[in-house]
Amino acid sequence: MIELTASDGASFSAYRAEPADTPKGAVVVLQDIFGVTPEIRKVADAFAAKGYVAIAPSLFDRVRPGVSLAHDQGGKAEGAAISAQIGNEQAISDIQTTVDAVKNAGKVAVVGYCWGGDLAYSAANKINGIACVIGYDGSGTVADYREKRKVPTLLHFGASDPELPLEAITQFRAWRPDVSAFTYPDAAQGFSCNERGNFRTKAAEKALERTLFWISQYVEGQQPIPLKNAGAYAQAKTEKKKKKKDDDDLGPPMD
Repeated sequence: MIELTASDGASFSAYRAEPADTPKGAVVVLQDIFGVTPEIRKVADAFAAKGYVAIAPSLFDRVRPGVSLAHDQGGKAEGAAISAQIGNEQAISDIQTTVDAVKNAGKVAVVGYCWGGDLAYSAANKINGIACVIGYDGSGTVADYREKRKVPTLLHFGASDPELPLEAITQFRAWRPDVSAFTYPDAAQGFSCNERGNFRTKAAEKALERTLFWISQYVEGQQPIPLKNAGAYAQAKTEKKKKKKDDDDLGPPMD
């Protein structure tokens, strides 16, 4: 863990993982409602293994330092109470500090899970110096549809999430054609976390494949050019081969 100093002088910790060779860029990993858990650290380690500086800020530190909660209902309730005390704007400010701490590694992607997925979506329009964002399971994201995206944005949702009806995701896609949003059959919130009962291997692997392709395009590739009076349209193809029938993308055509 390292210590970062926020714009208001407060400090918070972050888990940082370094690649073996010269970095291709950086990935900021935003925690879920359970804190910077061993699982979140594994996610950061996996991005580092792919060649990126990876850093996961402990966004709960301002209320309770070093939080790592159990993946159960008690942990979820405790995490929700802490996140409510932190608030969205304070979290965004600390994410900006985190992005600034790794931007010397190259272009920066932001990847968030659950609560962090909502924060990643907000970061797309509020954080300076990021090339792209990816959000998983952001249940609050679908209500935040009014603003065009300033950077390419990729979202992953479970198609069978009781907290997020598929109809709401479909409507979100209609409102935000500048976002690439995928759903995964028989998956619910936490489908990418192998510490949770909702873990789905196939969905997690496909979402990760798309995430890595997205990052490689926008972190290693050329920075997208924002259009006048519009957000930077997320035109990247997240896969080169034809989409399979059981692979649900109800958004804009990707091929």
